[in-house]
Amino acid sequence: MNTEETRLEMKDAGSISAEQKDGPDAAQAAVDADATEADVSEADLDQEEQEKQPMTSDGGRPADAPPEGREEVEAEKNGSVKLKILDEAEETFIGLNKEELLRVAGTPGWVRTRWALLLVFWLGWLGMLGGAVLILLQAPGCRELPATSWWNEGPLYQIGNIQAFTDKHNLKGLEQKMNSLSELKVKGLVVGPIHVAPPDEAVNLRFEEISPDAGNLEQFKGVIQAAHRKGISVVLDLTPNYRGLSGPWFSGNSITSVAERLKSALVFWLNEGVDGVQLSGVELLANMAPSLWADIRAIIQNETDSEPKSRSKRVLLGITRHSSAEDVSALLTSTGVDLLMSNVLTSGDPDPSQYAKTIQLLYSNHSQTKLAWNLGDRVAGHLASLVDQAHIQLYQLLLLTLPGTPVFNYGDEIGLMDGDSKFPKMLWDFEEELNGTLQEEQAERLSFRKFFCSVTELRAKQRSLRYGDFLLLSNSSSSLVYLRVWDQNDRYLAAFNWGAEGEVVLQTNHAALPRHAAVALSTNSSALPQGSSVDLINLWLGPGQAALIKLPQTG
Repeated sequence: MNTEETRLEMKDAGSISAEQKDGPDAAQAAVDADATEADVSEADLDQEEQEKQPMTSDGGRPADAPPEGREEVEAEKNGSVKLKILDEAEETFIGLNKEELLRVAGTPGWVRTRWALLLVFWLGWLGMLGGAVLILLQAPGCRELPATSWWNEGPLYQIGNIQAFTDKHNLKGLEQKMNSLSELKVKGLVVGPIHVAPPDEAVNLRFEEISPDAGNLEQFKGVIQAAHRKGISVVLDLTPNYRGLSGPWFSGNSITSVAERLKSALVFWLNEGVDGVQLSGVELLANMAPSLWADIRAIIQNETDSEPKSRSKRVLLGITRHSSAEDVSALLTSTGVDLLMSNVLTSGDPDPSQYAKTIQLLYSNHSQTKLAWNLGDRVAGHLASLVDQAHIQLYQLLLLTLPGTPVFNYGDEIGLMDGDSKFPKMLWDFEEELNGTLQEEQAERLSFRKFFCSVTELRAKQRSLRYGDFLLLSNSSSSLVYLRVWDQNDRYLAAFNWGAEGEVVLQTNHAALPRHAAVALSTNSSALPQGSSVDLINLWLGPGQAALIKLPQTG
């Protein structure tokens, strides 16, 4: 409270006391005194406010003083407010009305301005359009995707013995395992043979009847429906004499009659929804009965409009026992099958140099959409029984990264080995919890399966691995290195060491390769963890080790 306010309060208190003492006359005198004191206080306040204003050269009025016709009262900064009273006569700008705007807009100056701005706008728009077209013309075009079919999109999975594959020992059990098969990212199941075929008895052969020990037709329809729901196609093996010893087509005199009966059976099974047929010994039928073979091909390979586009093509999968790359190449041409399984990778001891020649010959002479790669089948046995135990994951990676379609036997994903027969019982204990020694064996199977799934999942995502170009970089008696490349996608280098002792240094010096790259997958994650950087000029691999290395896209 300032001095003037204190003085006013004291005067008011004195006036009240005088009024109480002197009556009406005293009260009137007090009123007059109050008026006089208020005038004096107001004058003092005005004088104090003037003293607070800064001095200026224009008669003492500050530069930021309010215009004439206004009054301002500025209080001290201790919480008081600033009041601003506007003069009633102050005028505000309301802009131009409609008539004034139309009159101004029609003047020559504004007309020229509008036309100039419009011209600038369209010139700028045309310039941006021209720049975009120029960028598109100069940018490298995307490579056209190759014409592929469903069997080129992922691995095929052979189930040659239904009883050994499931605990139920029939086709119903196969249907119940469809979720586990879907996790493997397989694109097709090769089932059977499951038809009635007494050994070496062509007379009692019944293609259209399912053997009771495998199940029945309704169960097979359930398998097809369950597989299709998972995006998996079903191929039926109709090899005639699959239980006999006289050859897949019985004796020479029976080939013609058996082939005639097969033609009607093909129509039956294709109408039931199968997506293809597998036949062994295709070269025998193609040579002995070429016209019948042409009819069989036409029935299977003609597209159908009754199926979704993804499965409108049916695959004709052939099997031959030839192991020479030259023979297999000739059969691919002469038989006209869509895929041909052979023994080109299973003859003799592992020889990476021979692998390189075989792969290069087949890749050079045929589209990779016609190539199939396998190690074992229902006759030869399982992968783990054909290769060294330490090389199981190495061969998994090899088959899944070669140009073409990989074909696996049931259980190859867990390292299942043959026992007393070529059809060992499938082990599903990776879905259970075990203890002790069984737990260690289970952990090994789980490791094989996890690695298999990792590679198939990566293959499903990467065009370079599905149908990329194949470039052989180096090979020796114990090592193999190649590159998979597709257009502007990520490139992948696959390196393998079959050596049993010591590390090897792979010389991968190539103009198309960077100096360093990252590991995508490795059979030994301790030595080459995923994501770690490696030197591609001197790539170190341990014994029995393989690695898939991701190279950045070229641009």
